[in-house]
Amino acid sequence: MVAAISSAERRLAFAAVLIVLFLGALDQTIVATAMPRIVAELAGLDRIAWVGTAYLLTSTVTVPIYGKLGDLFGRRPVLEFGVIVFLIGSMLCGLAGEFGALPLIGDGMNQLILCRSLQGIGAGALTTGAFATVADLVPPAERGRYTGMFGAMFGLAGLAGPVLGGLLTDHASTTILGAPVSGWRFIFYVNLPLGLVALTMLVRALPAGRRGADARIDWTGSALIILATVPLLLALGWGGDGGGFGQPRVVIGFGIAAAAFAVFLAASRGKPHAVVPLDLFADRVVARGSLALFLVNLAYMGVPMFLPLYLQTVRGLSASASGIAMLPLLFGILIGSMTAGQTARRTRAYKPVLVAGGTLTLVALAVLTRLGPDWPRWLLPLDLFVLGLGLGPAQGMFTLAIQSAVTPARTGVATAASQFCRQMGATVGVAVFGALMTHGLARELDARVPVLVGGDPAVLLSRAQTLAMDPVALAGALAAAGVDGAGAAHAAGLALIDSFAFAIEALFPVALALMVLAFLMTLSVPARRLRGAEAPAAAHDPDAAVATA
Repeated sequence: MVAAISSAERRLAFAAVLIVLFLGALDQTIVATAMPRIVAELAGLDRIAWVGTAYLLTSTVTVPIYGKLGDLFGRRPVLEFGVIVFLIGSMLCGLAGEFGALPLIGDGMNQLILCRSLQGIGAGALTTGAFATVADLVPPAERGRYTGMFGAMFGLAGLAGPVLGGLLTDHASTTILGAPVSGWRFIFYVNLPLGLVALTMLVRALPAGRRGADARIDWTGSALIILATVPLLLALGWGGDGGGFGQPRVVIGFGIAAAAFAVFLAASRGKPHAVVPLDLFADRVVARGSLALFLVNLAYMGVPMFLPLYLQTVRGLSASASGIAMLPLLFGILIGSMTAGQTARRTRAYKPVLVAGGTLTLVALAVLTRLGPDWPRWLLPLDLFVLGLGLGPAQGMFTLAIQSAVTPARTGVATAASQFCRQMGATVGVAVFGALMTHGLARELDARVPVLVGGDPAVLLSRAQTLAMDPVALAGALAAAGVDGAGAAHAAGLALIDSFAFAIEALFPVALALMVLAFLMTLSVPARRLRGAEAPAAAHDPDAAVATA
């Protein structure tokens, strides 16, 4: 039920939640611009997808657990724990590779992946806790304005992140105690002061929660989710390393994932305290909205993940310039999200804005499939802006619809379920597009620069970006392969750039096809009116229209 607090207390609590949400959102956008420079320094292009996948995996599998804990013990302790773990992970991410290879962990790229996993454990509490807190404080019919502001916070983080990440990467390099410190490390260190402000605000502003009646947590279900997800992501990564998806370890990984998911469904059936209560999905809004949210994020991840790599490697932009080039996308998300929130608040309807947004997204992605060197300079920013306008409504409207479809007592688990689907889509999306990109790049490199591939394509894949962006390193690699001459180096450099161009441009038709599926699922979501403070969800009649205040 809606918490009985004053308007002033609600505004203060909401401000605290916005800061927490900004902290998690900023980390996702600030890292993307710096990734090409990070993988070049740590020689880990073959593992680029895992930097994002590790973060998304741990933040995703912990979402249902945090949702349950929030229902039991209140949102504040969960959010405080999440912020603390997130800050520890951020500090360790900034230190990755500073001390060379470490026992058991390995090189700097492996260290970064591990620390991003820790960071994700904390981040899982941030978004889920933020959305569920607003559900505790505000009735569904009034949440459009707040979810619009959440989308705006994602947009603000999206605007600040790429620019700040590029500026820090290009200009923050310094020397501390005689040791050089690369600028990209500060994209993680910047979380520390911001996180301390967020933690202080939470302690002072957010009402303390009270323990729920049922304190059981489905640890078996949580373990099965991990057992299903990790082999799936490993198999996708292995399939993209140049060896193909027919390798025995890839087939075994997919098999384990499928078996674990089947066991998870069987174990969760009829269990009232399941980590993802399956009876939630008896409601068509919850089931179809969650699947649409999964597909939207699955389809979208190829753009922010690999477009900066394209701009820096193929178009030759600096990290700062590529961050600025991504701003139209984020401006669009900001405007689209705020407009959708205000429209839903006035009309008490979520489906029209979701359908309009999906239409714009399809048009923009269709145009992006034609990306090439002959594009006019004005077309990419315009197309990214339209893409952002289309994606903006999905940032909060699906969650808003799902919250309105369940009883107030199940708001936490329903919010967690929707966020789980959102982040699982993003997690699988990063892995899928990463596998497609590395697999395509390995194929292109083998065809275009066989002299550099030698007998081990994976070795070239790990340092291909460095060679494409550093003529000195390329000349050294060619000399080691017995090839000399400026002409040969120039031709090899162009072949490397073309390899990246073809591999990345091939991702956008896949994104479009997946977004078509997401749009079809959006069309199938029932169109209900958002309930007010005095109208309970139709828990026992999922297909009935929700009563309005």
